[in-house]
Parts: sequence; C-alpha cells; structure tokens
Amino acid sequence: MKNKIILSLTAIFLMLTFNQSVNSDHHGLGEFEDHKHDSPVTTKAAMRAPESDTRSSEVIYGQTGEQQHKGYLSQPENKKVKSGLIVIHEWWGLNEDIHLMADQLAGLGYHSLAVDLYDGKSADGVREAFQLSSGLSKNEDAALANLKEAYDYLTEELGVEKVGIIGWCLGGKWSLRGSLMLPNEIDATVIYYGSLIDDREKLATLEMPIIGFIGTKDRLHKQFIQFDDDLKALNKDYSIHVYEGAKHAFANASGMAYEAEAAEDSWEKTVAFLAKHLD
Repeated sequence: MKNKIILSLTAIFLMLTFNQSVNSDHHGLGEFEDHKHDSPVTTKAAMRAPESDTRSSEVIYGQTGEQQHKGYLSQPENKKVKSGLIVIHEWWGLNEDIHLMADQLAGLGYHSLAVDLYDGKSADGVREAFQLSSGLSKNEDAALANLKEAYDYLTEELGVEKVGIIGWCLGGKWSLRGSLMLPNEIDATVIYYGSLIDDREKLATLEMPIIGFIGTKDRLHKQFIQFDDDLKALNKDYSIHVYEGAKHAFANASGMAYEAEAAEDSWEKTVAFLAKHLD
C-alpha cells in the first residue's frame, strides 16, 4: 500500500512538472501574449501579387560597430522612383513572407528596404521569437541605429526624396520609435498593432502624417485608444482605424491570425495613405 501511494504521488508530481513545462512555452510573453498559439505560416496577406513588376536583391544597408546590416531591397522595374520605404518585420524576423510584403510595396512604386533588426536570425516558433524580440527590447539603441542606417541608405545611396516607414506587430512598435528618432525626416508612418508610447511630450515632436490599425480583441487596443486621444490633443495629422472583433496580427504576413476583411481593408487604406504622402 505504501509503495502504491509513493508511485501515485510520483505520477502526480511528474504530471504537474510536465504540464508546467508545456505551459511555460506559452506564458510570460508580455506584449506578445496574443501570439502564444501562433506559428509563422504564410498568410494570404503575403500572397497578394505586386501591382507591377519588381526586382529584388540582398543588400548591406549599413553597419553599426562591427555589425553589418543586411536587408532585402525590392524595387519597381521600369519606373522612376522618388520615394522609399523602411519595411520592418514582425516578431518572427526578416523571413520570406516579409520579402513578399516588400515586393508588394515596391510594386506600388517605392524602393522598399526590408530591414533586419535581428541581424540574420529568425524564428520558427513562439519561444524563439519571444527570445529574439526580448533581446531587441533590451538593446533599443542598437535597433534605432539600425533604422537610421536604413534611412541613410535610402536617402544617400538611392537618392529618394521622401521616406515612409511601415511595420507589423513588433515592426509597428519600431515604426513609431523610428519616427520618434527622425520626427522631421520621416514623411509617412504606418503602424500595424505595435506597442505604443503615451508620452505626449515625445509625441509632440512628430511632424509626419500617421496611420494606425488595431482590432478590438487585441490586448493593445487600449494603447491605441490612448494614442488616438494623445494625437488628437496634439492636433496631429493622423487616423486610427479600429476593427471590431479583429485579433492581434490580423494582417501579418506570417501567422495564424489572418482575418481577410480587416486585413484587406487596412491594406487598401495603407496603399491610399502612402500614395497621398509619398507619391
């Protein structure tokens, strides 16, 4: 009887340990909690065909210290280009789906530089993506230096007259932070459900038009409500679009949260926004 009790207690302990191990892969994701059941599968957002022919290549767009920054540059074929875009990946990293998004943007008539904030790394799962994104958050100066190199590459190497910045999820967060770093230089900012700031003194420096997208089932929804209030109080040129019932990452190039209605409507608004401010 005593041995049976010991075996039962051992089984319970092992079961609890196993469940704790499994659950630990999905807990403690902070601002990325909405991704706990996600994986980087290609979505229909990434599969839109570019509106015109493009060409692409891997480029070294800058260097910070000893770290070279390699990105994906997509450009229109047979079009005179005046403007460029800094394209910022999701928390999965600069994968082939972001290449496809850069191609779509290039097809609209822009030099589209998809940057790599992870410096060559990308994620195939939630835990790896969380580790990469957390490491980035701990080294914000390096991320900003990376984005500054991208801006300089577009303006100095490619000679563009205007620069926009766009990002999804983690990229949306850095789209805003890049704009705060270059408040008078960036000409248009697109923020897809990225983590924001509510410091009006900092937001007051922004001079570019801004467009943002969020779903009501996104845990960042309240941040966007505050962001809307702040930009309105500061009399900024902006628009925030809220999609009832949409979850986080509804328009991501990679992931399992794609929602067609919200994704396609936000894309149409993005295309019109860029045309108005960059063309």
